[in-house]
Amino acid sequence: MHTSNPSCEACLNTNCILHKHARDLAMTSFLEKKNTMKVRKGQNVIIEGSPIHGLYFVKEGIAKVYNTGINGREQILRFALNGEVLGQRGFSTQQYYAVSSLTLEETTLCHFSTENLQMMLKSSSSLAYDFMVFYAEELNRSETKVRKFAQMTVREKVIDSLLYINRKFGHDEKGFLKLTLSRRNIADFAGTTEEQVIRTLSALKKEKLLKCEGKKIGIVDIDKFALEIDEHHYFLQS
Repeated sequence: MHTSNPSCEACLNTNCILHKHARDLAMTSFLEKKNTMKVRKGQNVIIEGSPIHGLYFVKEGIAKVYNTGINGREQILRFALNGEVLGQRGFSTQQYYAVSSLTLEETTLCHFSTENLQMMLKSSSSLAYDFMVFYAEELNRSETKVRKFAQMTVREKVIDSLLYINRKFGHDEKGFLKLTLSRRNIADFAGTTEEQVIRTLSALKKEKLLKCEGKKIGIVDIDKFALEIDEHHYFLQS
């Protein structure tokens, strides 16, 4: 890991909670204590069960957040992009991280220790409020995902996962999703098996709802594709 400490105020991630408070003079000394690092692709940032040592903010790159289920099977919970947070599920509530996080490309992270963050929250009521709203939204997304996923078929879960990836990462000029995942990773995110994902993708391709090129997947018609799960009135939010 290569470390450096660029200014939070100069950061381009306007959606970052801490960036919003970068001009607050009361925050300056705390923000300067962050540790910024570059992490190679495929490297664990957080390991499930390890002692909590703060939060990570994605400055640039992509990471997946997952936990380990029965027989060591991964369940991907979400993907984190620029400005988003890693490690928040354990902050101030537990001694150990409840999830793991792994980089999907070379990623730059800003790390803030637990102690530093606690001091920041105590020093700024507006920052504390923003964190409260953030956690409330996280809880709502988690509860909604569990409730709605219980009602979805395998086909609907795969479709919803692909729509989530399209919304979060977009697609290239040829219409293929910018985030290319293995069939196993799609299964781990959709909460199904690799075999079921392969069969579902094949069926959707035959119906001309998807196009595939190797590992690349493209949604032919977003509106038509979304109608497949319209009865749930639900889409996984980013």
